[in-house]
Amino acid sequence: MDVHFPSYILVPDKADYVRGRRPQVDCILCALAREDPAVEPMILAKKGDFVVALNRYPYNPGHLMVFPERHLEAVEELGEDEVKQLFTLVQRCIRLLKEVYSPHGFNVGINQGRAAGASIAHLHVHVVPRYLGELSFIDLTGSRVIVENLKTTLEKLKSKAEILNN
Repeated sequence: MDVHFPSYILVPDKADYVRGRRPQVDCILCALAREDPAVEPMILAKKGDFVVALNRYPYNPGHLMVFPERHLEAVEELGEDEVKQLFTLVQRCIRLLKEVYSPHGFNVGINQGRAAGASIAHLHVHVVPRYLGELSFIDLTGSRVIVENLKTTLEKLKSKAEILNN
């Protein structure tokens, strides 16, 4: 029997996002930071002026975002102390993800501006655990399926979240 898998597999929750059906808030990250009930809570920690949260549409299990509580759109709007806070939290996120998932590497990045791929106009840093051969995916002739539910990811990371405070 010849089985052909599509190049992409539908993720129903993301379809709403792509179609613009999102929580009715001015800024999703601001709403997340203030714990607005219109936005599903995915916060791991609040530290100083910043929030660490799961990405709702992750590239891999454990895909985190670190962002300022106040609404900013660009790195150059941060003060020097805020830059230090932000990247200290990025380091701690990497430590947390190493502890929980043992990845082989990381993508750490900022998409600033729509032309650079930013889909949210609120500054945030992506911290994505990566694996040789992307072991966190099931590879089905080019199709990829994330194998972990977001609530499971949140529980795993919260069990070790004290790392974000050290």
